Amino acid sequence: MNSYDFEDRVAVVTGGANGIGAAVAERIVASGGRAAIWDVDISNLEPRVSRLPEASRLPVQTDVSDLASVEAALAQTEEAFGQVDILVNSAGIAGPTHTLADYPPEAWRKVQAVNLDGTFHCCRAVVPGMAARDYGRIVNVASIAGKEGNPNASAYSASKAAVIALTKSLGKELARNDIAVNCITPATAQTRILEQVSEEFIEYMRSKIPRERFVTVEEIASMVLWMASAENSFTTGAVFDLSGGRATY
Repeated sequence: MNSYDFEDRVAVVTGGANGIGAAVAERIVASGGRAAIWDVDISNLEPRVSRLPEASRLPVQTDVSDLASVEAALAQTEEAFGQVDILVNSAGIAGPTHTLADYPPEAWRKVQAVNLDGTFHCCRAVVPGMAARDYGRIVNVASIAGKEGNPNASAYSASKAAVIALTKSLGKELARNDIAVNCITPATAQTRILEQVSEEFIEYMRSKIPRERFVTVEEIASMVLWMASAENSFTTGAVFDLSGGRATY
């Protein structure tokens, strides 16, 4: 397990109650940091999160699609932990699987609200403090779907492509600061998000991966950990692949 020095560092991990976010929060705390877990449902924390020392974790009920909820979460986090040094935007939803012509408009808006607007809201909230202190690390969780597009998942694919573009733009805006803004594009991981799509769609996504398996949340957390560390002092606005060979660009 890779480990970096996160002593005296505070990370906000959205979607941190389970899945990718939970694995990232666990790894940050194991490396000496503290993690504020912003999630729409903090009543059902994964064991890897619930067993973390209470002094090092702070579950905060947060709807990332609502800017006021995000701002309230930041105030609660700063009151408990002080400044926010790291932001990992992991909260996301898949939405239903439909052709674009049949995609329900309300479902389209919900996917964009959580995946894209949520990333924007959280970055907007924490960036001023990072800029004032001239330090920060932001990791946005995009998807291979944002590079290649998945059929019958236009809303999800579009939202993740937009997260990639947001990352590149914000990285350039903050390049003169010691603030690194990068994103990852993982292939499918076996998390609760798969409960939102059909078994047929899951098998299709697995078949596209040359390694012939899904990525694990631990593998994702390993890459995120370096991206969130002080050692990532030069790279910004970049997209890191975790697709198991599906995308080689």
